[in-house]
Amino acid sequence: MPAKDIYHDVVKNALIKDGWTILADSYTLEYEDDNLYADLLAEKTLLAEQQNRRIVVEIKSFINPSPMKDFQNALGQYLLYRDFLELSHKDYELYLAIKNSVFNTFFQRKSIQAVIQRHQMNFIVFNDKKEEITSWIKS
Repeated sequence: MPAKDIYHDVVKNALIKDGWTILADSYTLEYEDDNLYADLLAEKTLLAEQQNRRIVVEIKSFINPSPMKDFQNALGQYLLYRDFLELSHKDYELYLAIKNSVFNTFFQRKSIQAVIQRHQMNFIVFNDKKEEITSWIKS
């Protein structure tokens, strides 16, 4: 089991505040003979649609000296997780949880925005001090 990100509990608390139920605190994505481990599986009932929505959340801190290296790792994980979900026929949406200060700086670079759009990445942007979600970004 991989180590938890330093913002793991912050994002978990922010999701709970936003009305989500945490179904798994470390979610195993299984496909064929391999397993990958995402940080959270959460569910929320959508009253208007009378159905439950489930999301898989991978949390990244971006605290290393090279944010580009962190992005390379996060992108690789995101794409693998999304593929495993699609191949296993799970109708779960995948989100990458990023601190708002990182999202508002590094993730606004034109090159990074181009990659995000190309790969249709979804984000949960959070405030680590208030333990709140500030934005949901769905590509």
